[in-house]
Amino acid sequence: MPGTPATAPQADAAPVGGEPAAPPGAGRTGPNPPDTHRYSQPAPTAPELLRSLVPLLREWLPRQRWFAGKGRPISGFSLVSATELLPRARGGSAPGLLHLLVRAQQPAAPGQGRGTQDCYQLLLGVQDVLPPQLAPALIGRPADGPLHGCTLYEGLADPRLAALLLERLRMPGRLGPLRFSREADASIPSGLTPRLLGAEQSNSSAVYGETYILKLFRRVGPGTNPDLELPRALANAGCSRVPAPAAWFEAEPPGPPGAEPMTLGVLQPYLAGSADGWQLALGALAVRADFAASARALGHATAEVHLALAEALPTVVLRRPQLERLAAGMTRRLESAADAVPALRPYRTALRSAYEELAGLGRAGRTWRAQRIHGDLHLGQALRTAADGRWSLIDFEGEPARPLAERRRPQPVARDVAGMLRSFDYAAAVGHATGTEWAQRARDAFCEGYAAVHHDPREDPRLLRAHETDKAVYEVLYEARHRPDWLSVPMSAIHRLAGEPSGLGAPGPRPV
Repeated sequence: MPGTPATAPQADAAPVGGEPAAPPGAGRTGPNPPDTHRYSQPAPTAPELLRSLVPLLREWLPRQRWFAGKGRPISGFSLVSATELLPRARGGSAPGLLHLLVRAQQPAAPGQGRGTQDCYQLLLGVQDVLPPQLAPALIGRPADGPLHGCTLYEGLADPRLAALLLERLRMPGRLGPLRFSREADASIPSGLTPRLLGAEQSNSSAVYGETYILKLFRRVGPGTNPDLELPRALANAGCSRVPAPAAWFEAEPPGPPGAEPMTLGVLQPYLAGSADGWQLALGALAVRADFAASARALGHATAEVHLALAEALPTVVLRRPQLERLAAGMTRRLESAADAVPALRPYRTALRSAYEELAGLGRAGRTWRAQRIHGDLHLGQALRTAADGRWSLIDFEGEPARPLAERRRPQPVARDVAGMLRSFDYAAAVGHATGTEWAQRARDAFCEGYAAVHHDPREDPRLLRAHETDKAVYEVLYEARHRPDWLSVPMSAIHRLAGEPSGLGAPGPRPV
């Protein structure tokens, strides 16, 4: 999705066809359990290796769903690290596995003042001849360099190599710049059969024996990823609404001591037999069933998670300066989106009033509490188990396109609430219930369930309106760029939030 990329750490090899990489961040946060095992040393990060891979990566990387720089050329690459997780036995059929952190350098997008140097995590399988079943995972064959004559492919697609990654997580320790950690009480069986999931956009995941799921972050940067930090904090606080991480791995970036490690992957329990809220909502809409009871229970679960996060991690009070900055940021996003999407321009003045009211309340002395939140909450981020109907929340990474520091910043819980309310509108549009009361009943029920254990978010209408407006503006820009057939969904909300006729009769998107 669109947004400002995070800054990656300093490379330890000279860029190929690009400018020098950005300097690293400072400070160190996140889990740092003791090592229990040290693996053999990694392969050298020779410049010849990167040079031999550049022609392949230029073609392959932009085609990946998780590549963030689509639509812009790659001006160069630099190698952050290269680690042999499994050396290849020459002359045999056993594959090798090479872990790479590679920075892709790209010029600025139109309207942006600077280029990007995003760091990507790659798992390269290495074989002499690729088996037919792995043909869709092909990357290519280097014409020269250390891997000349070998076939390279997406390693996570190979069950043998995905199983090796689980074994590394079962045995905590270091391998060059990589550090594998696990919770002391986590029971991770060996021999679990892996299968790669194919529905994600910004990351990659593999399920192991219907017991665990490994989420592999593709675009990485210094600092603990919230999808590791927040579930661990919730587990320590005794909150069972979020699967607790069992193991994870990180990379120590090159550069001066004290640079923050990069979170590379998290292993969590897999909630087998569950369905996400999006599937459940569309299923209810398909038979014209009400979703209010499910939405009410989901609101209850969301409030429980918010309360646990407020207890486990520091909170702050938003006063006039913070509220004015919050409103100013929303206004900038509105102006930028309206410049890019002509359909939004007639509503700029009316929508801006929502942000001005929020800033005005700050000037009048109103305050709100901010805390760590989910950051990208919608129906697809909630799972309900069939056995007991219990809701759980997943994917605490936040919006991956936003900088990591921004995603880790305390925010009002209204942002999460607004995200879920918008998700009900999307479900109604896809389920051909636009113009009915289905979405409004679900929205009201969610707030009622939330209010049962927290405060009623409808009691802060200006705060909620500002966040829902901000979310709808983001959706307009995203749909205009990626799914024009869906633009009517957020534009319907824009009509409503701007105080215009609702436009609820506008056709919704085609189901996908």
